[in-house]
Amino acid sequence: MSIREFAERVLLSESLEQKLEPPADDLMDTDPGAVVQVEWPGRPPELTIAPPRTTPKMPALAGLQQIQARAIAHHIMANHELQALEVMGWVLCAFPDAPGEFREGMVDIMADEQRHTRMHIQRAAACGIAFGDLPVNGYIWKKAQLFTCPLDYLAGLPLIFEGANLDHTLTFADAFEQAGDRRGAAMMRTIHRDEIRHVRFGIDWLRRMKPKDQSDWDTFAEHLHWPLRPSKARGGEFQRDARLEAGLDPEFVDRLEALDAGE
Repeated sequence: MSIREFAERVLLSESLEQKLEPPADDLMDTDPGAVVQVEWPGRPPELTIAPPRTTPKMPALAGLQQIQARAIAHHIMANHELQALEVMGWVLCAFPDAPGEFREGMVDIMADEQRHTRMHIQRAAACGIAFGDLPVNGYIWKKAQLFTCPLDYLAGLPLIFEGANLDHTLTFADAFEQAGDRRGAAMMRTIHRDEIRHVRFGIDWLRRMKPKDQSDWDTFAEHLHWPLRPSKARGGEFQRDARLEAGLDPEFVDRLEALDAGE
């Protein structure tokens, strides 16, 4: 199997099992293929993107004491991880001229996203909700359709969505712990460690692809498409050390920390 075939399977398959099947260890990349654009990813009927304002909201942290609320939270996060995976498949198909090393690194990240999706699906089921029992949104997917080049992707997904998840993962880990859900808490901390690597991938490749005379921050900000903006890279209690470990320079982290989340 080639990287392109793997990306198309993730992006276009209507089987969740196929979308979450891990990549082989020896994927070839001799033919990245032509540019492919799709309006929506392929999905089974129960996971079709629902209309706006018809999907459940993330439960309040205090409500996570209830197992039903934790099930809803995991269901929503499973869909977030699935969207990130599909966006990555789309990037490999939409920008086939990206460097081979970048494409290979994306496959490694995608394997993590597959694993995260399965983890959330399993926890949601353990809490009483099967994946697809609730309608799901397409927020991350729709924002990714504004990406016009790999730098847009790096600014928008690794540095915004996964960057914010450096905070969200530990916020939810603490909430699950307080609810007595040690397995859920441990899972969120595992995902947190993976997100550090994902943000590192984002900043490393942003530095490699950006103009030599432009700062990390200016490239990041320039390649965001509204409503994505630097403050969206924050979520919950600010995890400064995690961002430094991910390779963001102190000035970049200072500028993020000075922003109000969501402003």
